[in-house]
Amino acid sequence: MTAALSPRHALLALAVVAVWGTNFVVIKLALGHLPPLLFATLRFALAAVPGVFVLRRPAVPLGSLALYGILIGVGQFGLLFIAIGGGVAPGLASLIVQSQVFFTIGLAVALAGERLRPVQLVALALAAAGLAVIGGHTGGGTSPGGIVLVLGAAFAWSCGNMVQRRSTNVDMLAYVVWASLFAVPPLLVLSLLREGWPAMVAGVHDAGWTTWIAILWQAVGNTMFGYGAWGFLLTRYPAATVAPWSLLVPVFGMATAALVLAEPLPGWKLAAGALILGGLGLNVVWPRFARLWLTSSEG
Repeated sequence: MTAALSPRHALLALAVVAVWGTNFVVIKLALGHLPPLLFATLRFALAAVPGVFVLRRPAVPLGSLALYGILIGVGQFGLLFIAIGGGVAPGLASLIVQSQVFFTIGLAVALAGERLRPVQLVALALAAAGLAVIGGHTGGGTSPGGIVLVLGAAFAWSCGNMVQRRSTNVDMLAYVVWASLFAVPPLLVLSLLREGWPAMVAGVHDAGWTTWIAILWQAVGNTMFGYGAWGFLLTRYPAATVAPWSLLVPVFGMATAALVLAEPLPGWKLAAGALILGGLGLNVVWPRFARLWLTSSEG
């Protein structure tokens, strides 16, 4: 696998994390009207239908599609929506869920035999410092249980990454659409058991046009585009090259919260963003610099 993203693929990764960064504000707005698991059910149902009638099922085992759909649908977003609906601030959730970067890289090293270069360790340390700055300035009021739920969502996301990246040479949009189909039944059953039919009916009844736009954004922007493009990148580059891009999600998330929810943007947030950008920049730029240096020294 190529070590560095091409400029075009770097722009694609940037577009994905920009969509994901806005996602947390959208989630918070939608959860004001819908129970968390019902929201997740509707999101993945809309991502699957009518897509499964238009896109041919990818040539991968059904077990792979089902496992990915359950990991992302139930494991990642089921837990994440419950946590945010239970009071975990969107900005804090966008921070904690980025621990998937470290989970994904660790799984890639342990299961796929990938190796980290020293410069990648430095880049991850810079990004981790930025996340630590953000974490150190979050207010109280978040329960340990909520944090555990978001960490569980991050781990499920990293496991989904490992499942998806094994499916090479397939249409990733079709992969995500068909996998979403397998997320719907368990989410619906869990919503019935945890939230109950009356709450589900009331949620749909109270949902206005902004809520349905949020569901559409989740299904098309976040799931179909975001995870389809992310899977495309994961099958072409090492996990240690792709995964750190998601460290930009809290940066986009905080900026969106400042614009939409009028949350303040003090100096510590800017400093944390600079550290994250510095780590990502090092991870992206260094392979090209090293190649150019090697070429010039040989010449």
